Amino acid sequence: MNIANERRLAARATALGVSADAAAFAELADLARSDSALVRRLAASALGKLAGIVPATKTVAILSSLLRDSHPQVRQYAAKALGAFGTAAESALPDLRDLYRNPDEKNYIKRSVLTAGKTIREASRIAERQAVHHCQKCGQPVASDEYARAQQAFQRSYCDHCFDEVFLERRNWETRVELHKTVQAANGTVVQSEGERLIADALAALGLVFRYDNRFRIIKGYAIRPDFYLPELDLYIEYWGMEDNLDYRIGMSEKQKLYQQAGKRLLSLYPNDKPQLRDVLREKLKCFLIPAAPV
Repeated sequence: MNIANERRLAARATALGVSADAAAFAELADLARSDSALVRRLAASALGKLAGIVPATKTVAILSSLLRDSHPQVRQYAAKALGAFGTAAESALPDLRDLYRNPDEKNYIKRSVLTAGKTIREASRIAERQAVHHCQKCGQPVASDEYARAQQAFQRSYCDHCFDEVFLERRNWETRVELHKTVQAANGTVVQSEGERLIADALAALGLVFRYDNRFRIIKGYAIRPDFYLPELDLYIEYWGMEDNLDYRIGMSEKQKLYQQAGKRLLSLYPNDKPQLRDVLREKLKCFLIPAAPV
């Protein structure tokens, strides 16, 4: 598949994931069979975002098949998406269990598998009335499917009404962030600054898989959006590009504190590193090129 077509299909999968349209299922089912691992990964993610809208049984079957995909990130995103289907994904628990027990599986995938399995089992407990969760915004009891969708999207407990409100607030905020992404790296990733472009190009040149500006829950009750995340090293990279701004320095300090409290590995880069950024990055990576310990 040529790069232009892959990018087009990847963008289409992403758009379908936020469409809230049940008719997106058929197209996403096709994209989940794409020759491109990137497109399959984004199709799996999109299906998870449409939990409660697309047909659960058919979608769970597709995502379960992707747990056996040859590409690790496709397996990871399929596992994440399954968690959003709660009790409807109980049939996938044996496959998730096998993936977790596989001694050759990557640790970052096992973490996603573990989270998905816990969410599915907890949704089942709620459905059986063995547990009660309440919406963190309005305090109303949360049904099992509501719990699963909210956990997958926000790592919070929301009823559907509050979920929609939070989703719209988050989407509006993320839209503003996306508008600032105007600089394209060599691999097609669109970033917010020249410094981030240099980092993306350096990581690609070193053959390191990375995710840019994705949301993660690194500590209970808090989500964070690192500039870069290297899943195979479980390493976070931040480019602190506005140190001369007081508000930025305050946010920077809070973000660094969260990484420290969560025990996460953080590699920091600064504007002064730009002239020799590839060499600086390579040197700093030497401290982290040891795989994370098993979960």
